Amino acid sequence: MIEIRAIVTDIEGTTSSISFVRDVLFPYARKRLPAFIETHGEQPDVQHWLHETAREAGLVEASRQDFIELLLQWIDQDRKSTALKALQGMIWKDGYAASDYRAHIYPEVAARLRDWRADGLRLYVYSSGSVPAQQLFFRYSEAGDLTPLFAGYFDTETGPKREAESYRLIAEAIGEQPAHILFLSDIVEELDAAQAAGFHTGWLVREPQALPGSPRHPVYRDFDAITP
Repeated sequence: MIEIRAIVTDIEGTTSSISFVRDVLFPYARKRLPAFIETHGEQPDVQHWLHETAREAGLVEASRQDFIELLLQWIDQDRKSTALKALQGMIWKDGYAASDYRAHIYPEVAARLRDWRADGLRLYVYSSGSVPAQQLFFRYSEAGDLTPLFAGYFDTETGPKREAESYRLIAEAIGEQPAHILFLSDIVEELDAAQAAGFHTGWLVREPQALPGSPRHPVYRDFDAITP
């Protein structure tokens, strides 16, 4: 039996509810994005991500209003844009700091993460949200500050989550053979990509739904059912 030495976990639908991101974080960023771009547009880090937005959209020239309208459209589309996620993360930081919300965590997750870490497993996050947004999420979680449990974070700067090469790069970055890594997600296409890279996989199915007769990945209802 292959020993699991590291666990890489998704966030939305895996450690935390999709509804928190969809119904709390997205609206919060959407409401504040226009003012944020207007008041922070000259800051170097904001300028960098606006430049990346323009590059991704194929824009040669764009006004701040053009950026605002485009980014709001991307939010509505839930576009997996690294630039958008970075800018959203900057806005969410203010919300966390002001205690406007705390990140939702499923009831059993924090205890299981602590148990796995105590057992010597290294824990990582791979999410479409930016690395700073991931760190904020776990720092300001309903279960308290969970960031000390994680050894690292990965976002779409590493690569798309549905491409096997992204997982090969993660394995290389953490210095572990793919066969010793378990990836947890609620998205089958992400699990397929991780499996193609040699990872073990776990499919989190939090809400009752019809499942294929022979799922390609082990199915778990919660973290308590997972035994790495």
